[in-house]
Amino acid sequence: MRPAIADLDADIRAFRGYLQAERGMAKNTVLSYTRDLQKFLQWADEAGVRKPYEATVSQLGEYLQWLKDDGLAPPSVARTLVSLKMFWRYLRLEEKVGAGAVEMLSSPKLWERIPQVLNPESVDRLLSAPRADDRFYLRDRALLETLYATGSRASEVANLKLEDLQLDSGFLRCFGKGNKQRVVPLNDPAVHVLKAYLAELRPTLVAGRLEMPYVFVSRGGKRLTRETLWTLVKKYVKRAGLNAKTSPHTLRHSFATHLLAGGADLRMVQELLGHANIRTTQHYTHVDRSRLQAIHRQFHPRG
Repeated sequence: MRPAIADLDADIRAFRGYLQAERGMAKNTVLSYTRDLQKFLQWADEAGVRKPYEATVSQLGEYLQWLKDDGLAPPSVARTLVSLKMFWRYLRLEEKVGAGAVEMLSSPKLWERIPQVLNPESVDRLLSAPRADDRFYLRDRALLETLYATGSRASEVANLKLEDLQLDSGFLRCFGKGNKQRVVPLNDPAVHVLKAYLAELRPTLVAGRLEMPYVFVSRGGKRLTRETLWTLVKKYVKRAGLNAKTSPHTLRHSFATHLLAGGADLRMVQELLGHANIRTTQHYTHVDRSRLQAIHRQFHPRG
């Protein structure tokens, strides 16, 4: 590895430590930034860039084109650029670089992305996909119900602890990005199946691991990982005959869209989703055309 690339690699690892220790960012967020910066490292190495820290606007334009040629969609290219800018700000704090071309780059123009959303009938098919004769029926049904009832991220549900559940009150507590805490209501179907899972199946799964604090566990009594949770959802997506791209995040999108369709206030949905910025939540207003049409018909003088 060339010295310039070795130095870049070392600084990326130091940046990762900075995000974890000093910024307190979530593990998955740190991994995402690291993956993005590894792409920059790979490009600089393959392109033979002699001084990555002094890359010109022209060279960085070549990097963005390299990302596109590698199959990255415009939103992913934009996210990668944000990671690079954050890394550059860190390097300036450490006095390793001065003002550079990275800070003059603008994000590639993005089209409005409408999140994939399931209609209520498709959600019902997915939630009903676990069958009573499945070995882990109660766990998997409780998992799917919790994802849709709360709109939580996969990582948030995987990290749920017993102490976070208030089933008699119909609430749960989850920790989002940056370890921000929020309390989310649970509907009756989710409460019912969670109680059944906790009473009938979980004690068997955690036999010998009575100190296990996490709600959703594997057959060996260990915490279900985020990756395993995704695999389980994909299993039932296939069984329900839904679009193969349907994921845990699709249930989160559907949760938000269905709330807005029912007349929920945008600020309330922002709070339930744990969005720091309401502009993120506003993406769902582009999805719910039916609500906009209904409001227009109700309030426009000639609706």
